Amino acid sequence: MTGRIFSINVSENRNEPKKMVPCASLKRDFGIMGDAHAGPGIRQVSLMSIEDMEKAEAMLVLKEIELKPGIFAENITTEGVDLSRLKVGNLIKIGTEVVLRVEKIGKDCSSPCRIGQSLGDCLMPKKGIFASVEKEGTIKIFDKIEIEKPMIGLNHNKPIYK
Repeated sequence: MTGRIFSINVSENRNEPKKMVPCASLKRDFGIMGDAHAGPGIRQVSLMSIEDMEKAEAMLVLKEIELKPGIFAENITTEGVDLSRLKVGNLIKIGTEVVLRVEKIGKDCSSPCRIGQSLGDCLMPKKGIFASVEKEGTIKIFDKIEIEKPMIGLNHNKPIYK
């Protein structure tokens, strides 16, 4: 399964929509440099597909909300990759350097956000993908994304890329 990066999004502060940037540096066991959500743990980098955003936008009740990349605080907006088929442990290769490991599907929202109120449901709890940086490097808009299945018997606590 292959696709590409539609947008890369970062923010200096939490609880605000992320802004699109042309490229980003990812650090192993940390995330995207300069992003407020970067740090150790299983939610270093978040991904969401532009296709899911477009489907949700068609269902919006409050038309003053524009669902654009970064509004769900996702770091990478993908295009052409069916993120719903990913499983924990899948590897995501981006460009020529970066490899992410899927660590979590969805997240718990403490309360419905404005988008969730308009849709009756929020995308991130069901459609958001959270990953750790397995192999660091630089990514840019339009980089190719390839999904690799995890190796059988893989110990997810041990890196396979150095």
